[in-house]
Amino acid sequence: MTINCKGKLINLSSPKVMGVLNITPDSFFDGGKYNDEKGILNQVEKILSEGATFVDVGAYSSRPGADFVSEDEELKRILPIVQLILKHFPETLISVDTFRGEVAKQCIKYGAALVNDISAGKLDENMLQTIADLKVPYIMMHMRGNPQTMQQQTDYNDLVKDIIYYFSERIATARTLGIIDTIIDPGFGFAKTLEQNYELLSKLELFKIIEKPMLVGVSRKSMIYKLLETSPDKALNGTTVLNTVALQKGASILRVHDVKEAMECVKLVGTLSS
Repeated sequence: MTINCKGKLINLSSPKVMGVLNITPDSFFDGGKYNDEKGILNQVEKILSEGATFVDVGAYSSRPGADFVSEDEELKRILPIVQLILKHFPETLISVDTFRGEVAKQCIKYGAALVNDISAGKLDENMLQTIADLKVPYIMMHMRGNPQTMQQQTDYNDLVKDIIYYFSERIATARTLGIIDTIIDPGFGFAKTLEQNYELLSKLELFKIIEKPMLVGVSRKSMIYKLLETSPDKALNGTTVLNTVALQKGASILRVHDVKEAMECVKLVGTLSS
């Protein structure tokens, strides 16, 4: 399984790591932490030096109940960061974490490589056509509602079947527009209870039926720290455990705050299965 990022083929048959760079003031774990050029560049250098293939840049917090951010504000936050990163690290494959087509378009114009959409095109009717026009890889996540309402929408007939059906429909729609490089993200923590998150993880191998690469993002999420009765800053060990399970069940990309530890997971699990 390969995706084409700016003319470079990335083979996802061997799992890759995506390092998170949140530039929002209200992200659940690192909000406000990277708000100046030096801090941003130091973090990007760390992400890349520790082995990440992608850097995921987001300017709109998608945590439950997150504040609304206008499109203008999102662009104002994210475009200078994309330019800054590529000025200093020109080979970086930047993933733009946005559900807005115009934000995706502008970031790709300035050199980003792929788009990571929490709504799979459902929060902006122009997103899928934009991706088709841009001809870039597209990560589509499962979510219901939006970050403000998603945790009130956790009623499923059959959790895994419903999510697989969701992806089947979204992939078919994308394909009709000519979108080829799609990656699925089951959306841990998005419109799912704590119990549902673990049900999803326990049955993750069932998503192989979709025959698309799968991104898993559980890094320091509440499904870990609430269960362990701790906090996001103390949830690295739990994150490592769940990343290991995700890899064993078929994850192609781990989206993480801690790249070094995720890369160790990839190496160890890969050795087990080789």
